[in-house]
Amino acid sequence: MPTIATEDGSTADMSIALGGAGRRRRALAIAVVALSTSAIVAVFPSSGASNPVERPPNVLLVITDDQPWDTLPTVEGPPAMPWLETRLEDGADHWVRFTNAFLNVPLCCPSRASILTGRYAVHSGVERNADGYDLDESSTLATWLDDAGYRTAFIGKYLNGYPWDRGPYVPVGWDRFLAKRNPDVSTTYEGYPFIDQGVPLSAGTSGASYATSLLSREASSFLRGVPTDTPWFLVFAPSAPHEPWAPAPVDAGRFSDVSFSTTTGRLNDVRGKPDWVRSLPRIDASAAAALDEQRRRMLETLGAVDRAIRSLVYDIQVQGTLDRTLIIVLSDNGYSFGDHRWVGKRCPYDACARTSLVMRSPWTTAGTVSTPVSNVDLAPTILDVIGEPGPEEAFDGVSLRPELDDRVLGSLARDAVLIEWAGDDEVPAWRGVRTATFSYVEHSDGSVELYDIGGRRGTPDPFELWNHADDPAYGSIRRKLAGALAQLVSERPPADFP
Repeated sequence: MPTIATEDGSTADMSIALGGAGRRRRALAIAVVALSTSAIVAVFPSSGASNPVERPPNVLLVITDDQPWDTLPTVEGPPAMPWLETRLEDGADHWVRFTNAFLNVPLCCPSRASILTGRYAVHSGVERNADGYDLDESSTLATWLDDAGYRTAFIGKYLNGYPWDRGPYVPVGWDRFLAKRNPDVSTTYEGYPFIDQGVPLSAGTSGASYATSLLSREASSFLRGVPTDTPWFLVFAPSAPHEPWAPAPVDAGRFSDVSFSTTTGRLNDVRGKPDWVRSLPRIDASAAAALDEQRRRMLETLGAVDRAIRSLVYDIQVQGTLDRTLIIVLSDNGYSFGDHRWVGKRCPYDACARTSLVMRSPWTTAGTVSTPVSNVDLAPTILDVIGEPGPEEAFDGVSLRPELDDRVLGSLARDAVLIEWAGDDEVPAWRGVRTATFSYVEHSDGSVELYDIGGRRGTPDPFELWNHADDPAYGSIRRKLAGALAQLVSERPPADFP
């Protein structure tokens, strides 16, 4: 495989302050051509074209399913996604890692709706997995880019419950649409139904039908069919690494010898947590071992995703358009393997609400960004990069292009992003803010949590074990965070708190 041209950049953690934009940015390794805001496409190398402005950028958006944030890069054990991690570590490539990326709602359907619209779940109308039917599909990234002349494609897991009671259909705006249905967890990776251009089909159980592999082939087929002078927008959304964490045969057992540092003591430490967390059953040694085995299989399942991304990047490179393609990779939400006794998503802790967001933009030097960002930022970012104004209704997110464009260093001044959950029978409603160093959450029962994750005032607490909400030493910080939450909530209708 040909190598990708690559610049030097550090991936070290950044020091964060509550009151500022919150990051030490990478040093510039090259001079970047200064262009007008309305002509970002001109930043891309012309590849021989006489007028590069007439060659708008392509966009590849990869959305994984339930991938914990600490798997890219992998914190414990060998890399789960070795090719992509190698690209992130190569300072000569153009990959940027957002070390403080969060989901407005840490659950599949609401998160995907927010990614497609740039709106909070309460504004998209999709606050729970059963709400996908309520999304206004006439105003999404698909329709906006389709109207802008892009060839659009969605390959993979769409919104939970699709196609609902509408019969098999292609949502407006998608030129190519293959949606993998998910009626039962047992068909996550084989024997699954899917709808291809409005035609209901069902996959087999052979190796060729392994979900990530089949979807990867379909995504590659789309790319190979787009003329090089036609801009495209592709969403590749595999079900991996969703439970039951079934890796491709070639990856099975790759993490079998990996041991994790998690202890039952840490998993069961629920001091300072709300009642619903403290009432969860304790995780004993047997349950902890089972969770570790599930985590190993989850990591192995990411191997096929890594190969799929590598294959798509190779296709783009062969097409000759890598120098004008924006690539975005993130997960729709995280997954807690027993942190605070919780297994699953929807929780307000980093295990659920944090995502591993990385982007590759040809006009940017490699590095890291520690400014807090959200999944609602992706739609306005994409529209900003391609030079389209977007919908009439306001976005809840903001464009991250200042963090991708080295000539506008420090332009994105943001202290906190909004995280929330509307509540259900298992996890009561909560809402909070996440900064680069603090997590602040208000629960519907009136309890409050404040964690000094980055050790800004005291000892770093990356596992959110020490609740400082009632600590006088954190009084001023609590007031600032509560104020930030109130401001964010005031900009949209409040959650359904009792």
